[in-house]
Amino acid sequence: MRLVDSDGAQIGIKPTSEALEYAFGKNLDLVEVAAGADPPVARVMDYGKYRYEQEQKAKLARKHQLQILIKEIKLRPKIGIHDYETKKGHVVRFLHQRAKVKVTIMFRGRENLHPERGRDLLLRLAEDVKELGQIEQPPLQDGRNMVMVLGPTKNAGVKTDAKSEDGERSEEALQSERSREDPAPTRDEEPQLGAQDSKA
Repeated sequence: MRLVDSDGAQIGIKPTSEALEYAFGKNLDLVEVAAGADPPVARVMDYGKYRYEQEQKAKLARKHQLQILIKEIKLRPKIGIHDYETKKGHVVRFLHQRAKVKVTIMFRGRENLHPERGRDLLLRLAEDVKELGQIEQPPLQDGRNMVMVLGPTKNAGVKTDAKSEDGERSEEALQSERSREDPAPTRDEEPQLGAQDSKA
């Protein structure tokens, strides 16, 4: 077999027993790296360390993979204002999670005769969330449904905590104002038990 040293240097073609002795002498493992070659290639290495490095590389590669989630929201053409706002809130939440949102309008009965209502509703939703989501697939009729896909923009998922900070500050300000408005009663204002008894 062709023997390669731990630093990558070519040692030459050696019998298997000699290659094993060489690796044993360096307190390392002999690993066959190209069994199909003629002659087969074996390398002297610390196999445990090699395995660990490979696992770390694989873990890092998995970490950098983007997992694209697709969430779905279903609407009706005659949706009420409150229901629309609720559904829009769900879309905003999904976009903040960096997920794509598939918005489906479901037509029933004669609603199918007016697809423009569904298209207008989808475009209105896209306009309402344009800071967080952009249209990746425009509204398309699919049988009794109309489908549009929104993808997150760069602004999606970047939540500023300024509002929550302002809320905390305002609460602190209210508490401090209350403490100023309600000072502790002075000794003069405290009721005199003896005085009341004497009047009685």
